[in-house]
Amino acid sequence: MSSTTGVLRIGEVHAQLRREFPDIELSKIRYYEEKGLVQPARSRKGYRLYSERDVACLREAIRLAQEEFVPLKVVRLRLIDQGLLREDGRGPLANAPRRAAREVAGAVVSRPAPASPASNGSPRPDLHVVAPSNASEHAPAAQEFFSANEVMSLTGLAPEHFNLLVSMGIVEPRQLASGTVFRAIDVRVCAQSRALLERGVDPRFLGSLRRVVEREVGVIEDMTASLISPGSGVSADKARAIGEDVARDVGALRAVLSERALGDYFGE
Repeated sequence: MSSTTGVLRIGEVHAQLRREFPDIELSKIRYYEEKGLVQPARSRKGYRLYSERDVACLREAIRLAQEEFVPLKVVRLRLIDQGLLREDGRGPLANAPRRAAREVAGAVVSRPAPASPASNGSPRPDLHVVAPSNASEHAPAAQEFFSANEVMSLTGLAPEHFNLLVSMGIVEPRQLASGTVFRAIDVRVCAQSRALLERGVDPRFLGSLRRVVEREVGVIEDMTASLISPGSGVSADKARAIGEDVARDVGALRAVLSERALGDYFGE
């Protein structure tokens, strides 16, 4: 506990949460704050100060996201319902009417993740390494938003698989005046997900892949924090360029590391 009575610094919160979630990273706590899932106070020097309720809020958010595969937008609504989070705090849905927020949640079909195949010696589906398809073909550049039916029509994704991707947070609905919609990037995500599902990949692994991506983004955030912080004097455009450059370099390094790891896996 820090010297400020009743509050914890982010490092202390991280240490507490790692007892229950050993893989949780410091960057994930900051990421959840950016998504409006926790609202720590700030000291006069700008340090985050977490109350016990903030810690409980983070603990429940992590549990819902990692164990129940609940999308972060819906996690926020559940935290509000449980009294762990103020509805007027900042976040993706902070300024939206509560009714609209409920409609976003209603667009998600909650279903349990399928159990992984039993490892009792039964053969597993054959997996082939292929180059990713050009998913941009499924998203016309002239159209920015798509209905659920349009997404499924463009990608050929079955309704049960589409609902599963939404419930796992892999596809993220948005609420506009016209109703619940999806972005062009979600069409591409659905197209790539369908390619894996058709190969017999357990859908639960797609949720794991989403968390890997979020973790990588957190690493990039840590790498660039000192370069693009408010006091660095870097403009918003320059900060974005720096972030994109670092992300490309990280992606290139990840590709090489993956190539080596796959070579080891296949005994090359």
